[in-house]
Amino acid sequence: MSAALSSIGRVLGRPPIGIVLAIATVVVILVAAIFAPLIAPYDPNVQNLLGRLKPPGFVIRNTHYLLGSDELGRDTFSRLIYGARISLLVAFASVVLSGITGSILGMLAALYRGWVETVIMRAVDIVLSIPAILMAIITVATLGPGLQNVVFVLVLTRWPRYARVAYGQTLIIANTSYLRLSRSMGAGWFHILRYHVLPNIAGAIVVVVTLEFGLMVLFEAGLSFLGLGVQPPTASWGVMLSVGRNYVANAWWLSVIPGAALFLFVLSVNVLGDFLRDRLDPRSR
Repeated sequence: MSAALSSIGRVLGRPPIGIVLAIATVVVILVAAIFAPLIAPYDPNVQNLLGRLKPPGFVIRNTHYLLGSDELGRDTFSRLIYGARISLLVAFASVVLSGITGSILGMLAALYRGWVETVIMRAVDIVLSIPAILMAIITVATLGPGLQNVVFVLVLTRWPRYARVAYGQTLIIANTSYLRLSRSMGAGWFHILRYHVLPNIAGAIVVVVTLEFGLMVLFEAGLSFLGLGVQPPTASWGVMLSVGRNYVANAWWLSVIPGAALFLFVLSVNVLGDFLRDRLDPRSR
């Protein structure tokens, strides 16, 4: 275990202060989302019409609105934390499912070539030829809004990204001697993918996962903002932005605070992804 950690440490080196801040931001938001029931001071859906549209720091009847309240008197801070839970849950589920699907299909296309490669890579080209946000809007509008449908449409639109990376990386090692030897000894495709291909392309896949995670948060927020994602009263950052746009003139915190949280998280994830790409890419070392 210690040898593995030291090996990772040699690869990553000593990260600059910007990377440390990005990691800290991601960790804080992830911890807040996971332990939302323990951290949020109030129920995110409890209404208090006497405390509606109160600015940050306002106190009324023993209710302290740290980040203000919305049009129904709900605590913005509590909804922000629970909104992070929903947004990150959608992003995590879509990244895992699209990553597994795309990576397996990409590796199979590179290993078996022929009609398998043709079918998979032409499907990749077809999906990539359609704007992702347009396909997402059409699919969700057809299936109906909801958490499961949002995850489904994100998986449907993003698996080609992993397939292309896995396909390109697998082609590099497809004709190596140990891979040919494993095939000649009768190893199945699962054994080859797990023990010979995946360990060699895992670095590239991890980089894509990191970059895609922030993008999935943005996609979920965009769909929820348009009313095609998570539905009220469930809190998500996109829903909060959608409501807040109606009160920008007299309640700026309703849109600025979730927008700032979304900006900081996506920026931190992208900075971390760029750092991992530079460190894990053999050509940069």
